[in-house]
Amino acid sequence: MSQKIRPLHDRLLVERGEQETKTAGGIIIPDTAQEKPMQGNVVAVGNGRRDDAGKLHQLDVKVGDKILFAKWGGTEVKIDGKEYLIMKESDILAIVE
Repeated sequence: MSQKIRPLHDRLLVERGEQETKTAGGIIIPDTAQEKPMQGNVVAVGNGRRDDAGKLHQLDVKVGDKILFAKWGGTEVKIDGKEYLIMKESDILAIVE
């Protein structure tokens, strides 16, 4: 990524995982029927969110974490020809360990 992107507040930049092209039984899935993966890797994170008193709360996720997120979570963006998602930390369902 040649451009440096820093998400704001409690948002993060996620690189979506690879799409499945075959089923477990070996059947090839056509492009039109493939679903976008609901997991990815965190590429960049914001500084955190502020509460009503103005106190900064750090995010639970960090760069390099593999995450699971809601099917329609985040906003798709294209940076240097590559697709990413920008989402809030609250859109994350789990961190894969």
